[in-house]
Amino acid sequence: MISQKLVRLIETHARELSHAWLKEVRRDPDTPTYHTFPEARLSERVDDVFAHLGRFVGCETNIDEVERTYTSLGVERLREGFRLSEVLRALMLTKKQLWNFVLEHGFFDSVVELYQTLELYNSVVVFFDRAAFFTARGYEDEASRRAAGARPA
Repeated sequence: MISQKLVRLIETHARELSHAWLKEVRRDPDTPTYHTFPEARLSERVDDVFAHLGRFVGCETNIDEVERTYTSLGVERLREGFRLSEVLRALMLTKKQLWNFVLEHGFFDSVVELYQTLELYNSVVVFFDRAAFFTARGYEDEASRRAAGARPA
């Protein structure tokens, strides 16, 4: 079972994680739209991911919620003018910040803690893979709807 201590630590430090992510996404050359997008809106969005990580990680029953959330995110990012590659890169940076935070706060004092950390890592990877897939699906579906609506009859 994933350590609730680790999940709570991440959720408790959501603001710190969000700040680090925001700095990175705004300077990453592969995320140019994020450089000029309103900081408050970006911060609010990533705060939500970190603050509610427990509802997504390690719980198979929430696949539908991940699908709804990230399919909608893909649609919204297309409407806002982001390229799909930027959105996927931002998700990668979110996962990177999360894992760096876990490593910095090392919970490796025992074999049990190491196992729980590895279990959390696996769940985080699965979550972000699903998030990326559903984001891309929502983005592409919306792009297809737009293209179909723009074609002459």
